[in-house]
This record gives sequence, C-alpha cells and structure tokens, in this order.
Amino acid sequence: MLGLWLAIASSAFSAQGQNTPVKEDAQHRWTHAPSKVDPMRGVFFAATQAGQRIVAVGDHGLVVLSEDGKTFKQAQKVPTRSPLTSVHFHDAKQGWITGHDGTILGTRDGGEHWDILRQERGKDEVLLSIWFADAQHGFAVGQFGLALETQDGGKTWERRTLSTQTHVAEKHLIHLFPGRQGMLFIAAESGTIFRSADSGKTWQAIQTANKGSFWTGKALSDGSLLAAGMRGHVYRSQDQGLSWTAAVSGTQQSLTVIHERQDASVLITGTGGTLLQRAGVHQDFKLQTRGDNASLTGVVSHASGDVFVSTAGILRND
Repeated sequence: MLGLWLAIASSAFSAQGQNTPVKEDAQHRWTHAPSKVDPMRGVFFAATQAGQRIVAVGDHGLVVLSEDGKTFKQAQKVPTRSPLTSVHFHDAKQGWITGHDGTILGTRDGGEHWDILRQERGKDEVLLSIWFADAQHGFAVGQFGLALETQDGGKTWERRTLSTQTHVAEKHLIHLFPGRQGMLFIAAESGTIFRSADSGKTWQAIQTANKGSFWTGKALSDGSLLAAGMRGHVYRSQDQGLSWTAAVSGTQQSLTVIHERQDASVLITGTGGTLLQRAGVHQDFKLQTRGDNASLTGVVSHASGDVFVSTAGILRND
C-alpha cells in the first residue's frame, strides 16, 4: 500500500495541470497546504463525515469540505503540505488527520481549521490510519509497525509495540478499525490482522491464509468482520477475528475501503474503478467497474447519495 500511495501521490497530482497551485511566498510553501486549487480535482486518499459534513483529505495537505455532497471548498487552515492519508471525527466538531512525516492534525470546528499535534519531519514516518474511542483516547498506526496512543485528545502521543516478535512488530499497519465491546483490529501487511480484546492494551497477531496485504477492514452490523486488500482478496470472520475465511470477490483489482450503508448493504471500493456491492448478509458480492476506471480511495453515503474520493478527484454515481 505504501508504494501504491506514494506512486499515485507523486504522479497523479502533478498530472493535473488544472489543479496546479498558484505561486505562493516561500514562508508558506512547505508549512501550509496550497491555496486556490480546484477542490474537486485533487488527489484524495480518505474521506469521512463530521455530522452531515463530508471531509476529504489527500496529497499536498489538501483538505476539502462539503455540506451537500456536490460542492466542495478547501479548509481555511491546514498547516502542512505533507500527504494526508486518513481522517476520523469523534463528533461533528472534533476530528483528526494522519499523514506522512509522522503528521497528526486536529480540529475542533468541523474541519475548517487544523492544528499540528505531531510531526516528525525528516524521519520518514508514514501514518496510515487513525481512530478515537472518545474525545481523549485514540490510536494512530502506520509503516514498519509504527503505533501511537494518546490519552489527551492528541496533545501527546506514546509509542506502542504490538508484538515481541520483531518480524511481526515491524509489519506495516494499514487500517485500524473498531469492533464490538472494546475490540480493535488492524488490517496489516502479509495477510495479518492484529486483534485487541481490551481496547488496545494488548494485541494478538492473527495470520490468515492471505499472502497479500490487507488494506481495509470493517466490523459490520450483523456482527461479522470483513477485511480486503491486494489482488481483490476479501476475507470474513464470524468469531470476532479469531479465524478468517476467503470470500469470492470476482476481481484481482486491489480493494481500498469497506463501507456499510444504513440499510446494511456493503460496498467495497478499489483500484481501476472497482465497486463490489452486496445487498444482504448471505448474498455474494456483485462486481461493477466505473467507466472512468478511477482508483477509488474512499466513500461516504451522504443524504445526496454515495460520494467517492479518488486519485482523480471527487466522484459521484450520478
């Protein structure tokens, strides 16, 4: 995943000539996101909702906001130009973003203004996922086993080691997601799922039959878990992550996000415009491919319909 995101970020953004930021003074060139870019045509890596507002993040510190799912604007203050990889909101106002350079940003006004909570320039740290249990307690994870925990809303962060075995502890940690009753999971490199039954105090590495990396995971409303990733692999667990079985996806495209709608239907996005949809628990996934073949990196089910973010910008199913 790291190689993919790095390659996409470096090539796709520069290829969009219409979205090249205007010249700015040297003081802000590396400390603030570019201004006056087309918010619909950025390179995006993740999206979520803050209340009814959509918040999407991407390359060069880009953060965009939408109230209606159709028109987007840039956040007013983003004090970094690092690629931003994930975003999570505890409620409509308080949220956090992770990114390259060990970056963690925080907001208390729904995403309009962001402050740097953590940054490690020059240390080649890439954080890939962030999640908070409440307004104070959260985790951020990333490359080479990098795991961080905060108990004060992100003001300070402590490193955590998930395994005493070096070859396990240094696996890339790609997507952190919650389960039921304080359970936490991390979709990781080489078919590994990290599992915690005590809100992140201790972790167990579960090795699945998947030889490729998991890029995403989701605890579904029916109590089952799904994980998906490279080469179209989808795995399901019905025992809270202790064992995993392969499910048929019908694609070899890599899968990026698992999303459950309010009606319990499941949508999985992927590279090459891939969409896998399942209407019910006992139904198979149906494969669709968008005509634009965009690499989809996030989806939000808004009142106006599904809104996708991708390396080609903001997309809809209209």
